[in-house]
Amino acid sequence: MKTFANFLKKHKIKLIAAAVIAAVVAIIPFVFKPESQSQNYNNYSMDLSYNEQTHILSGVEEVEYFNSSQNAFSSIYFHLYPNAFRQGSNSPVVSSNNFDKAFPNGESYGGIDILKVSDQSAAPLNFSVVGEDQNILQIDLADELYPDESVKISIEFETTLPNAHHRFGYGESVVNLGNFYPIACVYEDGKGFSTQAYHSNGDPFYSDISCYLVNFSCSSDFIVASSGEEKNRQTSGQTTTYSYQGDKIRDFCIVLSQKFEKASSQVGGTTINYYGYQGDQNLQAMADFAGRCVESYNDMFGLYPYSTLNVVKSNFVHGGMEYPGIVLISDSVGDEDFQYVIAHEIAHQWWYGVVGTNQYDHAWVDEGLAEYSTYLFFENNQEFGLNYSSMISNALTNYKFFVQIYQQINGEVDTSMDRPLDQFGTEPEYVQCVYTKGVLLFDSLRQSVGQRKFLKALKDLYQDYAYQNISPAQLIASFSSSTGRNLEGFIKGWIDGEVVIA
Repeated sequence: MKTFANFLKKHKIKLIAAAVIAAVVAIIPFVFKPESQSQNYNNYSMDLSYNEQTHILSGVEEVEYFNSSQNAFSSIYFHLYPNAFRQGSNSPVVSSNNFDKAFPNGESYGGIDILKVSDQSAAPLNFSVVGEDQNILQIDLADELYPDESVKISIEFETTLPNAHHRFGYGESVVNLGNFYPIACVYEDGKGFSTQAYHSNGDPFYSDISCYLVNFSCSSDFIVASSGEEKNRQTSGQTTTYSYQGDKIRDFCIVLSQKFEKASSQVGGTTINYYGYQGDQNLQAMADFAGRCVESYNDMFGLYPYSTLNVVKSNFVHGGMEYPGIVLISDSVGDEDFQYVIAHEIAHQWWYGVVGTNQYDHAWVDEGLAEYSTYLFFENNQEFGLNYSSMISNALTNYKFFVQIYQQINGEVDTSMDRPLDQFGTEPEYVQCVYTKGVLLFDSLRQSVGQRKFLKALKDLYQDYAYQNISPAQLIASFSSSTGRNLEGFIKGWIDGEVVIA
């Protein structure tokens, strides 16, 4: 997600100063199967129905959950991200600076109700909603789940959408269904299940690669874009049901609108669809630009592995948001920034989508890589009017100005990058330490090891860690191996805040 997108994209000090100072002061049976399933991947099958009058999404989720750990489980855990939007939540979904933009019609609430959980024989399973902010679904299993074993469970739920210009909510033009369903918590050996609560900074999400089969029903008035690939579409009366398959993806998002118009481009085996609003004059131009992004990133990092990529204009409080196979671009982003946001969000298809990370604890990994990839795109596609050297110079000026302002106001500033989202005091601090400093880190690394070795390291990282979650230590080891240099001290100096940028 691009928090404070214009703040970053315009590269203007006066905007940064203002931001910093302000912050301080109907169900159809499935008829298809995933092409490849593995015991390493969880498998989700969802039957979903959206009621536009009540703004309630009714769902039945069948999950085949694999224990890929070295430990036995008596319970398994799922994130309930929509509960951050419920009344009484302890987790603000946006900063106070962005509240009016996110809730233009006043504060609105949503959430998720778990109605029933059962095993594959339809026998009920005990469950409870736990976590520090009612953000976790705990399911107690009938039998111990040992390593390399799987269990099939069914979760019946109802998700209520808030009237919010957010990744989860409905606005004047678009319904955004991001992070709307129970999704399995990542288990890390030695650490346990990752159960962090929602946070307004960044993208507080962490998930494993999985396989998805989704049936989604809604009024036929809507045009629908989603993760995965559309396999079937059936209309009965005033309702249309879409059937999607997402093989080896990290999450599943659906966006729908009665105002969409679509244009498409083709890059190799990938169809890129751009969904703008009726009357937009730039539909094909944006579809072609998105295609250029895919083509460039294919060349720099490795091939995009999916057949469809949807770029969707949307009511959204921030600049943009990435999901597998679909990215949201805020309709509030100005024309001069729109292509930049598209390029950044599409870069996330490589860094987050295929090569994942713990976005809560190590946001700089995917955001830093995606932001720097955007700089590389414009460096290699100069016809779009952005100069790489000027962009780096502006990033350096912006970062130094941030440090100066914070030191003047607070007497000190924490410039470390590798910390959880809830340890960044303000959004500007998060943005500067994760995005801007991330760009400066990778630019400095490129200068140190050279262009050829640096680009090779990116290709190797993408190839070696595709469909996995990568830790900072693994990233450092991968770059060190690819370049033939021990880069641990170099990179840790940046992310720990020891490097002084003069």
